[in-house]
Amino acid sequence: METEEGLLQMRLRRSKSPPAVNWDPTVYAVESEIGRWANGVGRRMWPDLIQKAKQGGLDAIETYVFWNAHEPRRREYNFEGNNDLIRFIKEIQNAGLYAILRIGPYACAEWNYGGFPAWLRQIPGLQMRTDSQPFKIENEYGNVKDPYGDAGKRYIQWCAQMADSLHIGVPWIMCQQDDAPQPMINTCNGFYCHSFRPNNPNSPKMFTENWTGWFKQWDKPDPHRLAEDLAYSVAHFFQSNGTFHNYYMYHGGTNFGRTSGGPYITTSYDYDAPLDEYGNLRQPKWGHLKDLHTAIKTMEKALTYGDRQYTGLSNGLSVTKFYGQDITPGCFLTNENSSNDATIDYEGNKYFVPAWSISILPDCNHEVYNTAKVNVQTSIMVKKQNKEEDESTKLKWSWRPETLKLSLKGLGGSFKANKLLEQISTSADASDYMWYMTSVNISDQEHMTLRVNTMGHVLHAFVNGRLIGSQYASNGGFNFVFEARASMEAGTNYISLLSATVGLKNYGAFFELMPAGIVGGPVQLIGENATLDLSSNTWSYKIGLDGWEKQLFLRNSTIYKWLSNMIVTQRPFTWYKTNFQAPLGSEPVVVDLLGMGKGEAWVNGHSIGRFWPSYKAKSDGCKQVCDYRGNFKSESCQTSCGEPAQRWYHVPRSFLKDGELNTLVLFEEAGGNPANVSFQTVTVGTACANAAEGKTVALSCQGGQKISNIEFASFGNPTGSCGSFQKGDCEAKESLSVIQKACVGQATCTIEVTENLLGMASCSAGTSKRLAIQASC
Repeated sequence: METEEGLLQMRLRRSKSPPAVNWDPTVYAVESEIGRWANGVGRRMWPDLIQKAKQGGLDAIETYVFWNAHEPRRREYNFEGNNDLIRFIKEIQNAGLYAILRIGPYACAEWNYGGFPAWLRQIPGLQMRTDSQPFKIENEYGNVKDPYGDAGKRYIQWCAQMADSLHIGVPWIMCQQDDAPQPMINTCNGFYCHSFRPNNPNSPKMFTENWTGWFKQWDKPDPHRLAEDLAYSVAHFFQSNGTFHNYYMYHGGTNFGRTSGGPYITTSYDYDAPLDEYGNLRQPKWGHLKDLHTAIKTMEKALTYGDRQYTGLSNGLSVTKFYGQDITPGCFLTNENSSNDATIDYEGNKYFVPAWSISILPDCNHEVYNTAKVNVQTSIMVKKQNKEEDESTKLKWSWRPETLKLSLKGLGGSFKANKLLEQISTSADASDYMWYMTSVNISDQEHMTLRVNTMGHVLHAFVNGRLIGSQYASNGGFNFVFEARASMEAGTNYISLLSATVGLKNYGAFFELMPAGIVGGPVQLIGENATLDLSSNTWSYKIGLDGWEKQLFLRNSTIYKWLSNMIVTQRPFTWYKTNFQAPLGSEPVVVDLLGMGKGEAWVNGHSIGRFWPSYKAKSDGCKQVCDYRGNFKSESCQTSCGEPAQRWYHVPRSFLKDGELNTLVLFEEAGGNPANVSFQTVTVGTACANAAEGKTVALSCQGGQKISNIEFASFGNPTGSCGSFQKGDCEAKESLSVIQKACVGQATCTIEVTENLLGMASCSAGTSKRLAIQASC
């Protein structure tokens, strides 16, 4: 399972135990997808993550069921460990939350092959996502249905009939399916869904995926979605008669092993979610949404049972009132203008509503929340060196080469064919790697050009045992032509091509048919006077590499010889191994792999995913300051341009053994240097607050840390943001000492932003006073 999506709150009709879940178009809810939870985090993290979602104001947890995780090989099932779906659902139940199950079989989720097991490609005549085989209820089919023609229409009808026939007693949904048959509920996915209308007026209006950020690709900068815009999207949805809202993702987690899709989706699936990849609160996003959920829940009765009255004003302004007999009315004041702030005069009161924001008035008289007014903590996370490591105990490495000798001589293959085979259907995705091996007789010694047409994603070419070049797909073009000069000898020459995938495609019509590897070629040797086409040669095939067969990544791999003298670096196809102590404390653990090239990493035999720190994100597209205003796109707010696409890799503490040596194994495909690899912990380094007078500020260092210093505190009209606060032209002189006394030495402190506590601020009449704090942990 890949979980966590998050449902804010949906008011579901509930009966006595056991609860039945029904629906009508007036009930509402907010949920969260911890959609990558079960698979994307260690099992020991589940209860903590679920509790943090509940504390954030969510009422349900949504998760995917990944077919390829539960049936990786045909008729071989896995519901254990991180795949224990029943245990995960029970953890949700134990927390008093509802569960939303997305069973697929197609998931997307930037997951390898969209959740399909690759062995489906080996079933003759099977066409996925049509009525050729009995798949289960669909997901996000409407986006790609048209290319499937009548088969696609029949498939959707079959899915609906099959699901309804099960009589499971809960509603069924179809995401992105405008023509979903009754009683399926069609739903909306996107950054905004306030304009969405279900295809049945009696169906609830459901926002099944509000994208809290975006996924990360190896060649792209880090994407971010600001808390103000995300909150605006949620409030706008409920203001527009929304009834069910789900965050995708509330926690994204990690693509452990080879689970990332794409191609070229990173191992991190952080998604800029309210809970970060490691399970930390991402502040201010988590706290700002928590306050939003609280505000919406105070209007529960009005939203559920009240009538809706919409009043459009000028320049993108509007007032929406929910009211009814014996119901306290609730109001939304909306400013859709992306550049101009506004003051709305409503029932004798004036309300300042910033551009691209919504104010919530649970009694239509007092503003308790505005989506653009952030009054919660901002946390700057840092990575700290493992306290178990110092200069005298720096990681000590051993190494061994990947055994290539047989493959470079065209030996050791498991089968042969007189053509170039497609990699996914041939290997059933049992490995990223597949060897294509052949030989050719040349009459005279000659320098020739080897040309290989491949569908990607990576190619390493060897001629007569020598690596003549490597090439990686770039700019989204996964089919490319490799060319390199090769010295051919008189007589027999061996050509060995190692093709590698970096996550399989997970989205689009017929995506499952997208080929990989050197399928069809051509593969050519180009000389001065002739070109030899080797595509129809006898090719020998081998799936995977020798190190995987020997399971060198396991802790007991000492049965094979490892070398510890003169550590070889910058050598492709090399295995490295070291032992280390688990970092002290309870903070999340990461391993810094800066200096390594490309490959895969294991801790105590658990794959923590592919690494590729040598791949740099593109150098353009980042902004120093992001603006939440205006329609968000995945590239609207990016950071880390020109930096390694991913440097740090999550090591769940459940993978570690306290008090004894742990083992890290790296397979280096491209060439790297492990000298600077280190283990670190992730924690709050700086905690800031910037809250208006009358609000209450809470600062926390998380993880049991204490506030060690107040670097800045000013109550008045301070300017700037976390990391760059400056005093304004008025302030309460005692505010710094008050904050120091209340917070230093504490794990958490709470401050009421009032003059009674902080002192008089000598500000001119009409000045909106604020408290800005920057604390170190």
